[in-house]
Amino acid sequence: MKKTLLTLVTAVLSLAGAALADHESGHKVLVLKNKEGAAILGYDAVAYFTDNKPVKGNPKFQSEYEGAKYYFASADRKNLFDANPAKYAPAYGGYCGYAASIDRLSPISPEWFQIIDGRLILQHNKKATDKFNADQKGNIVKADQNWPGLVVRNGTVVSAEPDRSGRPPSANATMWS
Repeated sequence: MKKTLLTLVTAVLSLAGAALADHESGHKVLVLKNKEGAAILGYDAVAYFTDNKPVKGNPKFQSEYEGAKYYFASADRKNLFDANPAKYAPAYGGYCGYAASIDRLSPISPEWFQIIDGRLILQHNKKATDKFNADQKGNIVKADQNWPGLVVRNGTVVSAEPDRSGRPPSANATMWS
């Protein structure tokens, strides 16, 4: 009983620390990006919530959040994201939710997604989605517990300072080199 309580308290404190780190310069982040630096393979994060389907974003309408570029289908969607990026950014840095539940990282397919308790959770494929949904609540708990460790092991530090080129920072894990 004491071990279970200690594990729970540790997980809660880790998640709280990760949430607070979102607001600090120099914190570690982990976001799945394509070779252009775009999250969600360039799909519009807001569209998952407004249209309940994946919609390809346009680089003409883009924002940067946690070291990744987010593309949107319209200026209105970009404005919604900019007003509250944490609401629309995918859980687990846009990596596969099922993989996070088993303490791993896996890329995603934009077509395999769910909005669960207001969070966009992406999956690698149908098999990952089915495994995740076999114990959805349990797998969310596991993924939430594993995510801070995955960030520590695989993330990069994002600074508020521009790099030597004068460009804003965009350090982060990329899917393709």
